[in-house]
Amino acid sequence: RSVYDDQPNAHQRFMEKLDACIRNHDREIEKMCNFHHQGFVDAITELLKVRADAEKLKVQVTDTNRRLQDAGKEVIAQTEEIIRCRVQQRNITTVVEKLQLCLPVLEMYSKLKEQMNVKRYYSALKTMEQLENLYLPRVSQYRFCQIMIENLPKLREEIKEISMSDLKDFLESIRKHSDRIGETAMKQAQQQKTFSAALQKQNNVNYGRNMHFGRSRILESKNEMTLKRTFEEDDEHEEEILTAQDLVDFSPVYRCLHIYSVLGDGEIFENYYRKQRRKQARLVLQPQSSMHETVEGYRRYFSQIVGFFVVEDHILHVTQGLVTRTYTDELWNMALSKIIAVLRTHSSYCSDPDLVLELKNLIVIFADTLQGYGFPVNRLFDLLFEIRDQYNETLLKKWSGLFRDIFEADNYSPIPVANEEEYKIVTSKFPFQDPELDKQSFPKKLPMSQSVPQIYIQVKEFIYASLKFSESLHRSSTEIDDMLRKSTNLLLTRTLSSCLQNLIKKPHIGLTELVQIIINTTHLEQACKYLEDFISNITNISQVTVHTARLYGLSTFKDARHAAEGEIYTKLNQKIDEFIQIADYDWTMSESDGRASGYLMDLINFLRSTFQVFTHLPGKVAQTACMSACQHLSTSLMQMLLDSELKQISMGAIQQFNLDVIQCELFASSEPVPGFQGDTLQLAFIDLRQLLDLFMVWDWSTYLADYGQATSKYLRVSPGTALTLLEKMRDSSKKNNIFAQFRKNDRDKQKLIETVVKQLRSLVNGMSQHT
Repeated sequence: RSVYDDQPNAHQRFMEKLDACIRNHDREIEKMCNFHHQGFVDAITELLKVRADAEKLKVQVTDTNRRLQDAGKEVIAQTEEIIRCRVQQRNITTVVEKLQLCLPVLEMYSKLKEQMNVKRYYSALKTMEQLENLYLPRVSQYRFCQIMIENLPKLREEIKEISMSDLKDFLESIRKHSDRIGETAMKQAQQQKTFSAALQKQNNVNYGRNMHFGRSRILESKNEMTLKRTFEEDDEHEEEILTAQDLVDFSPVYRCLHIYSVLGDGEIFENYYRKQRRKQARLVLQPQSSMHETVEGYRRYFSQIVGFFVVEDHILHVTQGLVTRTYTDELWNMALSKIIAVLRTHSSYCSDPDLVLELKNLIVIFADTLQGYGFPVNRLFDLLFEIRDQYNETLLKKWSGLFRDIFEADNYSPIPVANEEEYKIVTSKFPFQDPELDKQSFPKKLPMSQSVPQIYIQVKEFIYASLKFSESLHRSSTEIDDMLRKSTNLLLTRTLSSCLQNLIKKPHIGLTELVQIIINTTHLEQACKYLEDFISNITNISQVTVHTARLYGLSTFKDARHAAEGEIYTKLNQKIDEFIQIADYDWTMSESDGRASGYLMDLINFLRSTFQVFTHLPGKVAQTACMSACQHLSTSLMQMLLDSELKQISMGAIQQFNLDVIQCELFASSEPVPGFQGDTLQLAFIDLRQLLDLFMVWDWSTYLADYGQATSKYLRVSPGTALTLLEKMRDSSKKNNIFAQFRKNDRDKQKLIETVVKQLRSLVNGMSQHT
């Protein structure tokens, strides 16, 4: 530091001093080396001397070692042999001990492999359990034991997979055989039902054997033989019919259940089994789209469902916990709701009553079968009542066609019977009784037409068809009787009534046919009481002791008669209108022809012949028709006179019109239909008569003087009517007597007309103001 603090060339002086210092140290080193050099030389000399001695010692040691090695070779060989023998002996002892521990393990493992090969998986699992708990812990230190220990879980998984595969095969098998299992169960249920019915019949027969001992002994022996044959036939059927166990091997499900239970996965197996069966249930419950077309489609559907639940019931009773009653009930409730929905949908497509009836029989067998296995089926019988309504609808449609065919084929004329045999044939089909007709000799005619006994027969056939559906519904005779009566009421009040109404409205049905229809409905109405007796007989229900429903045929046939009567009135009026339309009056004629118009005489002849046909009708109907016709004729003639398009009417035309009205009055007074009192029918033409008399007599003074009085001779002639007709005559007089105005009589008559017209107008105006 002092060097650096000097002048700038102090560095050089520093280096010189440093070199001087180095030289001093070199001299000190050299002195030290010279001082120790002699000791170093002496040491080297001593070392060289020791070298020679070391060489001699080495030679001696080598020679000694060689001699020792040669002398100990034999000892060493013997010693090594002894050691090797002792090691072998110890190893053998150890191996024997270890083998005694390992051999049972190997034997058990070999047994395990053999059990796996022969598919005795449950035994294999037991063997694995023994290996793990008893044998392997003793020799767990060996590698092969570790390999075994590692393989055992794999073997368990393999067993689970194999057993699960067997279970899947089992599930597939029962899915394929469900329909056959169900078909077998349904056959057995049906046979059991048939056998029970035969046994009940046998008991009913044996019930009265004490009353007729001798005859009953023979009858009893015959019935015993019959019952024996029934037993034998049932035995034969039982031999032929296979059970569910015969059709399906249930061992895979038992084995799989035991395996999973041993492995501690019983709950997993139960959940898997139930899940798969639920899936299969949904598949089974899914119907084919065309199931409603044939009964075989329904039979296959029911068989599969029955087969499914028969298998579940079997599993329920032979296993512990795999299937529980709660599970089966839940599954059945789900299935039942689906079944009911499917049957509601598909049965609604059925238009054939025979197919609906067969469907009902299948549902009954289906319900009885499952009820035998402990499943509740009340909802199915409730569904049958819904299907019964649909069955009735299909029956009503079918019978509607039958009724239409019967009406189309009817000739609407009384039934001719040539002899007693033909009469009995008709009365055997229809309950007809007429003491007056019985007194007549053959040949004779029954009042109704051919359609009446045919309709009656078809109604009875409908009752039989309806009864077929009511059988086997587990209902009392009273309920069946009530159902039959309600169905018959629907047939009468809706189907037959509609057919009658449509028949009456058909344009080709004339007055003669309408008259016959009224007669037919009268006899059908009288036959309703026999239909009630018929229903009571086939259901064994008394109408007196039980509050049974009544048939509504009375109202049906009354309504039909009223419609036919109204149609008669309408057609009569239409026919009158047709005659009126061909009327050809010369309203400007100077004088009448002296005889009634031809169209009117034809009309009266038509009415006379028509009313002769009405002799078989009830009196009031014929009288009403006759009165309606006369009133309509009178109204039509009045409208003809007062027609606004008719501008002029001569006195000659009035006289001609009067002759026609006289013929109408003569017709009314001839009593075309009996039962009218006095001149009741003639009153239909009273308006015309008073109007024509007023103009024929020209009694205007009386008319005007007595107007408004109850005792007026022309009470039915209104001022408006008289004014309208008088104006038509006035216009005619002006036109025809244009050059007769210079004759005094004509001038007076014209003035009278003008005066009367004014007075009539004042009366009309007064009436309008009063109104």
